[in-house]
Amino acid sequence: MMNPMNLAGAAVRSRLPYLRMEPDELVSRIQAVRENWGSKLLILGHHYQRDDVIALADLRGDSYQLSEMAASNKQCRAIVFCGVHFMAETADILANQPAHVERRGGRRVDVVLPELEAGCSMADLADIDAVETCWRQLADVIDVDEVTPVTYINSAASLKAFCGRHGGIVCTSSNAAAVLDWAFAQRPRVLFFPDQHLGRNTALAMGTTPDRMPVWDPEQPILGGNQATAIAAGRVILWRGHCSVHQVFLPEHVRDIRRRVPGIKVIVHPECRHDVVAEADLAGSTGRIIREVEAAPPGTRWAIGTELNLVKRLGREHPEQEIHPLGPSMAVCPTMFLIDRARLCWSLENLAAGTPVNVIRVDDETARWALVALKRMLEVK
Repeated sequence: MMNPMNLAGAAVRSRLPYLRMEPDELVSRIQAVRENWGSKLLILGHHYQRDDVIALADLRGDSYQLSEMAASNKQCRAIVFCGVHFMAETADILANQPAHVERRGGRRVDVVLPELEAGCSMADLADIDAVETCWRQLADVIDVDEVTPVTYINSAASLKAFCGRHGGIVCTSSNAAAVLDWAFAQRPRVLFFPDQHLGRNTALAMGTTPDRMPVWDPEQPILGGNQATAIAAGRVILWRGHCSVHQVFLPEHVRDIRRRVPGIKVIVHPECRHDVVAEADLAGSTGRIIREVEAAPPGTRWAIGTELNLVKRLGREHPEQEIHPLGPSMAVCPTMFLIDRARLCWSLENLAAGTPVNVIRVDDETARWALVALKRMLEVK
């Protein structure tokens, strides 16, 4: 199969007619492919995706949940992931793990990302070369056999594989505390990447003090900008990374909405800065935010600090409650927003024609070790 990146130029030209189509025609053509493929095709829509794409998805959820559901579907032969690059990588790793491929008689499931430019700002802040450099420098001042690497699911497959090779593990925003418990049961220290805020919020809640959480800045050439004594005293070494969406929320946004809306409850994602989490009533994963809103009585007033598409969707789905976005209106995932009905239709029709584009394929060695780290996560209770 040709590398999807080599198709990029031709793909942009071939999809131009789709960008000019009317919405009704795009929907009709998407539905035609869905009906023709039936249960062999799964369109996955992440919670942060725009509404007109979510409406066409077979499943919606967070990144790992979607990948796991798709991988466990025995009829599925192709996945179109309306999300971002690391999500499609995880779907490929799980759907095409050796036992699943063997069960399908050697046939792989194609995983398609409708827009190759749909990346993740957080995942981009940690690459394998920088993490390998960090690991080598840590070995100069501490015993890395005492360090468990933990990567957030929002990371490249190469980083998941790094954790697999080095006795580490993957976490999600909902199980980060359980994963850190597991990690500390293995070794006394943790290297947590790429999101410093999830790592800090989780470790603080578990009793680790700020002075034992040095921040490793990959742009600093020596020890991530730290003194050797700070690294030696560290229990959780945090990577200097963040989500561009959740980074925009500030403590003053929480205070302002409380002044303007009496009795409001503030819930934020743990990718937010700690000073925001400290001001909020609740912090939790995307799944927890949804569950809290679903379980709340009519008349509850919420301010929600997470991606705007999800907040607005919750407001429409729960008119019995009063739901406000927290802070600025620009809290939209810009790369997720790149996927639209035109790109979805283009990728589906190429798939149906037997010329799939933007196929995300993780190399076998990387997938093997990434799966080790992912399976460790699944064993954590």
